[in-house]
Amino acid sequence: MADTARVPGELSGRTVESVLRELAPQVLTTLIRRHGDFVACEDATQESLLAASVQWPVEGLPDNPRGWLVTVAQRRLVDEIRSETARRRREEQDMAATRDLGQHDDEPAGDDSLALLFLCCHPALTPPSQIALTLRAVGGLGTAQIAAAFLVPEATMAQRITRAKQSVDTAGRVFAMPEPTELPARVAAVLHVLYLIFNEGYTASTGTDLTVPDLSDEAIRLTRMLGALRPDDTEVSGLLALMLLTDARRPARIDADGDLVPLDEQDRALWDRDRIAEGVELITATLTRGDVGPYQLQAAIAAVHDEAPAVEATDWPQVLALYDLLEQVAPNPMTTLNRAVAVAMVRGPAAGLAVLASLESNKRIARHHRLLATRAHLRELSGDPAGAAADYRAAAERTDSAAEQRYLWKKISRLAM
Repeated sequence: MADTARVPGELSGRTVESVLRELAPQVLTTLIRRHGDFVACEDATQESLLAASVQWPVEGLPDNPRGWLVTVAQRRLVDEIRSETARRRREEQDMAATRDLGQHDDEPAGDDSLALLFLCCHPALTPPSQIALTLRAVGGLGTAQIAAAFLVPEATMAQRITRAKQSVDTAGRVFAMPEPTELPARVAAVLHVLYLIFNEGYTASTGTDLTVPDLSDEAIRLTRMLGALRPDDTEVSGLLALMLLTDARRPARIDADGDLVPLDEQDRALWDRDRIAEGVELITATLTRGDVGPYQLQAAIAAVHDEAPAVEATDWPQVLALYDLLEQVAPNPMTTLNRAVAVAMVRGPAAGLAVLASLESNKRIARHHRLLATRAHLRELSGDPAGAAADYRAAAERTDSAAEQRYLWKKISRLAM
């Protein structure tokens, strides 16, 4: 191919995968801007990424990686158009666009990348579809990678992504930033999707491994991108701070056997101090800039935990005060569940158990394994080993995470000694 070259010096040390993830949304937005067909453009983009993943490790990175990908994707689109006689007029337009490709390689992609993120989080899509489409179109992950992360067959994930793309087309696939009146709700949807992606990476809901680091890293990368494009949005900054402060503990969350290590037992020397410093600086600056939202409050709670040199030094009254505020700002059963632990640490396990009792009639969480495990922990602290063992056993039976199951059964075994 004429525009390929050996690896340029300024790109040395960067992996092909990282380059492709960075360029994927730029290529897709360029194609959508020219052709407007989301489904066809996304398919063509994936074809170009696949070709690059095969050729670049052998031939080296092109001088203009983005232009290379756009050219390959553009040709894929032209080939598709040529096969449909009813679209000959569009073929002429696309052929002209291909000839003029070199004149447009410097088209700005920043605003379009943000528009693409909003498009993938279209309100017509379910949260699982939003996550899958975001990881594919904006994150540059292949279908097989996404399927592996969520432990579903590749064919199942391919169908989910296909349906998501079709739903976006059916809903109008407006490739533009939402209207000002729609923006708050749409930003909230984007942040929620990124939050879900991070959480699934930090604590996998199913499978043998506790974490899926690629998902957490991708969520952080995409949130950084969103933050660069919306630097004045305090909740975007809050979410990024929350991710950094939480992910900083990842090296200490798993022991040598791959089993879960709870926060109060972690070796804090293993925590990523650079991420903690960045997260603390970010949330400290953000809290003074405007209205405080739920992501900022969660980040502030994470900062209190991360700044404590030992679990005994944790400022639990401050944690409880932040949870009290969070429960007012964004009432949620999981918030109440976490607040119960803070209540127990400040006022005693009986008070924490009383908070948990208020959730037992909530259908969303009453039989959730996290409520059962938390109640078991507080019963253990209160001197009720039999009750704790029963709840640990029930929690182990309800979680689909093998790592969490192993941890819970270990707790049961220790109580039986």
